[in-house]
Amino acid sequence: MMSTRRTFIKQGGLTAGGLATATALGAAVLPVSAGSYSGFGEAVIPAGGNIYPGPAAADGLKISKMFVEPLSIEMEPFPIALGVMTHLDNAFVRIVLENGIEGYGEAAPIMTISGENQQTILGTINSCREFIVGQHINNYRAISYTLKAAFWAQATARCAIEMALLDAFTKTLKIPFSRFLGGTETRVETDYTIAIVPAEQAKKEAIQLAAEGYRVIKTKVGTSLKEDVDRVLAIRDGAPDCGILIDANQGYSPKTALRFINEVVGHGIYPVMFEQPVHKNDLAGMKYVRDNTEILVGADESVFTRADAINIVRTGCADAINIKLMKSCIIEALDIAAIARSANLKLMIGCMVETNLALGCAVHFAAGVGGFEFVDLDPSFDISECPVSGGPVYTAPYWTIGPEPGLGFASRK
Repeated sequence: MMSTRRTFIKQGGLTAGGLATATALGAAVLPVSAGSYSGFGEAVIPAGGNIYPGPAAADGLKISKMFVEPLSIEMEPFPIALGVMTHLDNAFVRIVLENGIEGYGEAAPIMTISGENQQTILGTINSCREFIVGQHINNYRAISYTLKAAFWAQATARCAIEMALLDAFTKTLKIPFSRFLGGTETRVETDYTIAIVPAEQAKKEAIQLAAEGYRVIKTKVGTSLKEDVDRVLAIRDGAPDCGILIDANQGYSPKTALRFINEVVGHGIYPVMFEQPVHKNDLAGMKYVRDNTEILVGADESVFTRADAINIVRTGCADAINIKLMKSCIIEALDIAAIARSANLKLMIGCMVETNLALGCAVHFAAGVGGFEFVDLDPSFDISECPVSGGPVYTAPYWTIGPEPGLGFASRK
């Protein structure tokens, strides 16, 4: 055992009491569907004391229409250990309530991570239309549970639907989504990611990012041990005052991962985290890396569900969990955050290849729930390429949430 701060997890994992606490915390963050508000009367009083319309305001507001369309954008090649991304092939969801309020969602699949692509997303969402249209908007949680039972493997598609539902629902309440989740913050600071590029290019990018005010730079590794080490050294040389977060995207074997991180540390570099060093199913391998380094180890692709999070805790294989809404959906992500907190694991929030719509939802999530020590929500596209306008405003390295209700987006039409 390398550090006494890990004793809690290694001596017994998540206890029954801790699990009960985690479940209660997760359930408490989002109200459940219609009929469960009976103790709150006709109004809900959020933190801060401002009264907004309670469930009665949404009663009778049915979903009248739902639309989905492909969202495809060319991008600069972005190489990671799992392959080279050259296109954003997402889907845009729009739901319309009887009173004209619209809710927006985005699905951002990466086939090598979630097993979904644009075509499966479109097919899944279209098949849900008949079930969703006609539902009351304040039944969003019941809708989510039903969809998970029917499409448990299509988390990214379900996330887009949840996003649109919760956007519309919080618009009926006339509050930002982040406020609905607790309103912990209105500004979120992110890192910025450097792909698997030559060391010289990585150094140039690091110099520029440091000049723009970024305090943490994330870099991808997992393909070539020497080139990966050289890239990290180059980033340190270009931005010596920035923290470095390393993401292997499952690219290493346990022994290679440990050799890599030991070489980096041997050069006097202490990354703020070593994310997903080994294959997502190799929790024993991840534990081997964690047991033999003082660098924090983070689980990303290993965690899609609350059950996955509990496995991370019980095996003691990671110090942090990276929540991505596209892996877990929004409601289950709350449970994952609660489980991580109950086990004293650090929280990270990340993204796939997303426009400002999905990124904006993740920003609201991080700001509303709070407590995310690591934030990886760097934008890849210009705001003009987003299917809707508005939303959180990005001025590197900060996202700022305005007072607009829901996610803050509006139709461009």
